[in-house]
Amino acid sequence: MSVTLDIRLKRANKVYHEGEAVTGVIVLVCKEPLQHHGISLSMEGLVNLQLSSKSVGVFEAFYNSVKPIQLISSNIEVAKAGKIPGGKTEIPFEFPLQTKGNKVLYETYHGVFVNIQYTLRCDMKRSLLAKDLSRNCEFIVHCQPQKAKVAPTPVNFTITPDTLQNIRERSALPKFLIRGHLDATNCVISQPLTGELVVENSDVPIKSIELQLVRVETCAAGVLNACCVQIQNIQIAEGDICHGLSIPIYMVFPRLFTSNCHFYTKHTHT
Repeated sequence: MSVTLDIRLKRANKVYHEGEAVTGVIVLVCKEPLQHHGISLSMEGLVNLQLSSKSVGVFEAFYNSVKPIQLISSNIEVAKAGKIPGGKTEIPFEFPLQTKGNKVLYETYHGVFVNIQYTLRCDMKRSLLAKDLSRNCEFIVHCQPQKAKVAPTPVNFTITPDTLQNIRERSALPKFLIRGHLDATNCVISQPLTGELVVENSDVPIKSIELQLVRVETCAAGVLNACCVQIQNIQIAEGDICHGLSIPIYMVFPRLFTSNCHFYTKHTHT
């Protein structure tokens, strides 16, 4: 008999803050009445240290010695053993997003060395002749918005062939001059990165201008290891744009792959 089990949160973006309630429904769809031995729902938040391909042979002992850090864990019984009627059944649930003791709910973060994840898991036990059903659903935890402690300081930049790095044949590059500024280098993660740039001159026609966001994640375990990953690329201009024209820079930080700067004795990621 075909049975569908699903977890649906009331918030479409699945974003919650500490102190709020994670609410939703468990959806069961079956053609005929379904006998079960209990339905449970659990919520868990974990910090996992994971091994990168670049750190193989360096951090094995460190990673093996550090177990996943549990930030939050709770379990409720949604339904006692009984029978689910045929058709579509929705069972509401509510979980308070609150830690015990002095633990801190860090923001959801998917990194190279560190992974912070919050999940809901629904389990429905069935008879020996039928396979148990389970369903996982990840939700996102964000810290409460805070005002910037440091006043934003604009920074000017200039891009020429001489300022480029990792160039093998610099003499083969066409001459160009791009000037611009960023409104701040220390950014509030909930606000976009803004600024503007101006193409002063270029010997060849411009095809496009793209802005890359590169994340640098650093992990220290006896030695310092950093991993740079491009996590976002946006196009801010297309075609041979007019010289001397101001082009706005506007980039929203992808929250799953970026986070506030944190520094710990075990790991550091920025």
